[in-house]
Amino acid sequence: MNDNISRIIYWLSTAVMCGVFAFSAQMYLRNPDMVAGFFKMLNYPEYLVYPLAIAKILGIVAILSNKSKMLSEWAYAGFFFDALLAFTAHYVAQDGGYTFSIIAIAATLISRYLWIKR
Repeated sequence: MNDNISRIIYWLSTAVMCGVFAFSAQMYLRNPDMVAGFFKMLNYPEYLVYPLAIAKILGIVAILSNKSKMLSEWAYAGFFFDALLAFTAHYVAQDGGYTFSIIAIAATLISRYLWIKR
């Protein structure tokens, strides 16, 4: 694959990934009671709302700043497992809310793969 095309795909997938997680984090912070209700419905503890929002914001900063390879690795892993668990919870609940999870998983895997190649 051409290096320029690879770079464009990397930045597009990273932007999609960060966009999904930024949207999620702002929703957690702006509507914590609504999100806590979703968590309760999906059998997740409600106290995870604020820590997850903060972790998502810090993960975005770690990936976009690329200051530490270790922090970026942890952020990619955290995003992957967060999206995977969200997909599983929505799929089991059969509420149809797993579309963004699939997008986040795909964008995270593509971004991570191309990040390694850079």
